[in-house]
Amino acid sequence: MYTFVLPLLMGGAAPDAAAGQGGSLLGSLIPFAAVILIFYFLIIRPQNKKRKETERMLGALKKGDKIVTIGGVYGTIQNVKESTVIVKVDENVKLEFLRSAISNVISSKEVSDNSSDDKEKIEKNKNEKSSESEKENSEAGE
Repeated sequence: MYTFVLPLLMGGAAPDAAAGQGGSLLGSLIPFAAVILIFYFLIIRPQNKKRKETERMLGALKKGDKIVTIGGVYGTIQNVKESTVIVKVDENVKLEFLRSAISNVISSKEVSDNSSDDKEKIEKNKNEKSSESEKENSEAGE
C-alpha cells in the first residue's frame, strides 16, 4: 500500500527518477562494451587468426619439407602420417614427432644461412681462444 501511495504524494517524482536510472544504466554498460571490444581485437581475434594459420601449415606438410620443431630441432620430413611425421635429422637419424610439435616450415636458404652463421661463430670462438692462449704463453715466458 505504501509503495502505491508514496509516488502519488511526491507528485510525479517517480517518472523522473525512473528516467534517471535508465540513463545511468546505459552509461554503466558503455565501459563494459568497450572492454569487451578491446579484448576481442587485442586478444581473441589475433589468437584465432594464428591458430587457423598454424592449422593450414600443418595440413599442408609434405615429404621433403624442411621444418623446425618447437624444441628447435631442424630436419627434413621423410614420411607424413595421420597425426605424426617422421623427420630426418642427420644421415642415419630419424625421429617421429607429433604434427603439433612442428613450429614452422622453412626454406632451404634459411637453413643454409643458419649453418653458415654457426660456422662463423665457431671460427670466431676458436680465434679468440687461440689468442687468449698465446697471451697466457707469452706472459708465462716473460
